[in-house]
Amino acid sequence: MRLQILNVHSSRIQVLVLDEADRILDVGFKKALNAIISQLPNQRQTLLFSATQTKSIQDLARLSLKDPEYLSVHEESVAATPDRLRQIAMIVPLDQKLDMLWSFIKAHLTSKILVFLSSCKQVKFVFEAFKKLRPGIPLKCLYGRMKLERRMGIYSQFCEQRSVLFSTDVASRGLDFDKAVDWVVQVDCPEDVATYIHRVGRAARFGASGQSVLFLAPSEIEMLAKLQAQKIPIHTIKANTKRLQPVTGLLAAMLVKYPDMQYLAQRAFTTYLKSIYLQRDKEVFDVTKLPIEEFSASLGLPMTPKIRFLNQKSKCRKEPSEGHPLQQQNDSEDEMVKIRKKKLDVSKSKEEVEDGFLLDKEETPLEEGGNDASIPATRILKKKKLKINIHRPVGTRVVFDEEGNTLPPLATLADTNSGDGVLQLDKVKERYEKMKEEMRRQDKEDKLLHRQRLREKRIKEKMKLKRGRAEEEDDDVDDEDITRSDGEETGDKTTKRSKIYFDSDSDIEEKKGKNRLGIHADSISLAEQEALALKLLSSMHS
Repeated sequence: MRLQILNVHSSRIQVLVLDEADRILDVGFKKALNAIISQLPNQRQTLLFSATQTKSIQDLARLSLKDPEYLSVHEESVAATPDRLRQIAMIVPLDQKLDMLWSFIKAHLTSKILVFLSSCKQVKFVFEAFKKLRPGIPLKCLYGRMKLERRMGIYSQFCEQRSVLFSTDVASRGLDFDKAVDWVVQVDCPEDVATYIHRVGRAARFGASGQSVLFLAPSEIEMLAKLQAQKIPIHTIKANTKRLQPVTGLLAAMLVKYPDMQYLAQRAFTTYLKSIYLQRDKEVFDVTKLPIEEFSASLGLPMTPKIRFLNQKSKCRKEPSEGHPLQQQNDSEDEMVKIRKKKLDVSKSKEEVEDGFLLDKEETPLEEGGNDASIPATRILKKKKLKINIHRPVGTRVVFDEEGNTLPPLATLADTNSGDGVLQLDKVKERYEKMKEEMRRQDKEDKLLHRQRLREKRIKEKMKLKRGRAEEEDDDVDDEDITRSDGEETGDKTTKRSKIYFDSDSDIEEKKGKNRLGIHADSISLAEQEALALKLLSSMHS
């Protein structure tokens, strides 16, 4: 969302309209909004629009509102969301959310699905991973750091065809899709009730029908009570574990095949935990209650990345013993969670979703499907630290004779004729000397082999250098030919130096000390050389 300040004269402005007012009045846009309001006249009409309108006195005072009048579409209605929007929630462990999302997409290949995730890194990883796995439906992604042209292109493509759009909360406001969105899937829990309303508001618009599903971790079950308290008719439904298609093994194999994907998985893991860690509502979001090891394994990671923003105590939690006060507190919390689950089960929807993906009442819910199935098979999770006992008994080597009787370890070197089993030191020394001699011989062979390899390497380098020089000389010869042909075409009468080839007759003569006239340079004096030079100059001028 961006605020654009237009270069217009503001003294005659009579109406100020703010769409998505609750977000614009947020702290992030405080400086820009105050700058705009300071340039507007006090006598004006101010209209605020939002699905979750704020009633804060401080926000309204900033806009200089006096006696504001509220108009609410659903103030007297039974539900705060459209009647044609069916809303369900599923209790899904954190380490099985990707399995559930993959199974859901495979079961609804003919639907238009909008999937919400917490962070940009999660959107990138899930989009790239599912695109390589090819579920059978077009996939798209949308997040805040994209350029505006690319965002508009993806938006238009998603409006035109049935596909799956992975997005952050950037798609939860201000987007009106031409054709109805069939499903809004919230893989990660929204930060508050207002965010939930804006997310599900992408479906069931202008009289159309739609459905939404919310994946909640067992530690986030308190969000259901908060949604129902705000007049949101959401019901819990169990998952059909028979139609669940695990994708963890495929992700692990994909990270091995594409090493670049491992970095995306690590960033998705870290950013999700950081988003939970920074949430204000600690009744719903508690990072210490999340199965961190299982979550990293569900992304296909071979090892759990380091989490620097968490305390060491929260990363390495130990199981308290029975009777410990902390254990009693955890037991009481588990009982409260069970009681809350029973209360929520009373308000379950009697309808079932097509294709049999969502569960019958007789079937086992996903969170009760057994502990063995929830642990991914990609690695062995370490529950406790292993300690080595240095005082443990050490095994001994056992030697058997031909009859199968046990002998001491060095019995083969003892004197078997005497029968006393006494070790012969001379025989032991002789054996060691043979082993030393064998090692020396192997060492000499290794050194010779190493020298031979170095010699071959140097020869190859020399040959390569010689070939490079030959190619350079050929290029120089070609350049000389080109300049000579150019000089002939332009009528240049400058004399060119004759070519010199190695191992030619001219080289042999020059090596012997002869010049072109056949005179030995060493056999004449300096005066004779000067006279010869004057003679040559006079002949050239004549």
